Amino acid sequence: MSFDVQQAVREVLPMVTQALDAAAVTGDEAVREYARAVITDLVREHVDSRALAGRDAPTLQEERRLAEAVYNEIFALGRLQPFVDDPEVENIDVNGCDQVWITYQDGRKVLGPPIADSDEELVGNVRRWAAYQGQTARDFSIARPRLHLSVGHRTRIAALMGVTPRPCLSIRRHGLLEADLDDLMVNGTVDKGLRAFLAAAVRAHKDIVITGGMGDGKTTFARALAAEIDPDERIATVEKEYELFLHLQTDRHRDVLAMEAREGNTEGLGAITMRQLIEDALRFNARRIIVGEVRGDELVPMLEAMNTGGSGSICTMHADSADQVFARMLILAGSGGLSIAPGTLFRTIGMAVDFVVHLRHELRHDIDGMINRRYIAEVNEVLPPGDGLEPAVNHVYVPGPDGRAVPNTIPQCMEELVAAGFDPDLFAARAWDRGYA
Repeated sequence: MSFDVQQAVREVLPMVTQALDAAAVTGDEAVREYARAVITDLVREHVDSRALAGRDAPTLQEERRLAEAVYNEIFALGRLQPFVDDPEVENIDVNGCDQVWITYQDGRKVLGPPIADSDEELVGNVRRWAAYQGQTARDFSIARPRLHLSVGHRTRIAALMGVTPRPCLSIRRHGLLEADLDDLMVNGTVDKGLRAFLAAAVRAHKDIVITGGMGDGKTTFARALAAEIDPDERIATVEKEYELFLHLQTDRHRDVLAMEAREGNTEGLGAITMRQLIEDALRFNARRIIVGEVRGDELVPMLEAMNTGGSGSICTMHADSADQVFARMLILAGSGGLSIAPGTLFRTIGMAVDFVVHLRHELRHDIDGMINRRYIAEVNEVLPPGDGLEPAVNHVYVPGPDGRAVPNTIPQCMEELVAAGFDPDLFAARAWDRGYA
């Protein structure tokens, strides 16, 4: 009988995790280095015990594979890791250990192999990843059946147990970490004129809200906009789980304060919310604040930061269109029990936000095959409320015949954009002829 690496992993892994739990080692790098040494020793002991018991002993290559597989079960994603490493993979959805759906960048969706031998093993794997990966250890248990975790520099995990028939997880793989507006112009997200317009808006310190649905590319687009910021300008990023990773792009951003919210412990103590971190950001001299995704009552301090010192800030949020963003903000502002009058909120939005940029994701079957493309559909200039309750809006770019944004109305701040380097000739003549001079 040949040596079964996966069975050996199941035998060695509990001993390794027990040794790590008992060790007084702190710091990510130190823990990983210690784990390597522990795994090497325990794998060697396991191989020796097999030989003494007359069981099949692994070859040297199989022994190395075993050590790497044990390490990957703790500090990578086990059998999922090859898919995470595949640059063509976009999402992985798991509905139990043996229902694994892989979605590729070209829109293909295929059924993958099992990632664990049982649902119990899958839960154990996720629990171990939550404990040893990410900036802080997170609990995944019946008491805490929801998990959101950033793993490495490209992966975000969401997991559920106990509230679904089988344990489930979804993995988002970030494939365009280094993308800038030029890259997005190449892949069709923006055209030349819109690329120049948005770059000038960033350089002019305009506050921008990026909207769209799930998987529409909001985080990638926020990263691309941030690439237009001066490398020495101090930026604070605030996220529920790290996804922007600007602090790792030291050639592009040399002064970044990256902040990640923290869950409380099992007693509910020690939590640090995004709202608190946004309030802290200005105290740490951040000139711009970038929020990976506004999901709740952190909206209000974000708007206050935009209005009182964080000019040129960027945030993303879910909305089905640019015109729906104000209603969405009203819902978010009250989600934490905060009572704020709609008129007060809308005046704050009108003074704080300069542009809303809406992304759209088109995923459908065509006669020529699968269509999978993301693009900017709308850009609205936001102004203080006029005759109505909500902020006034200039529809600067509107959806064209193919859904992509085309120029429509010259923004009131055009002179500032021109001063920041925008060539007004790139704005379509039909908008230019409406009176800008």
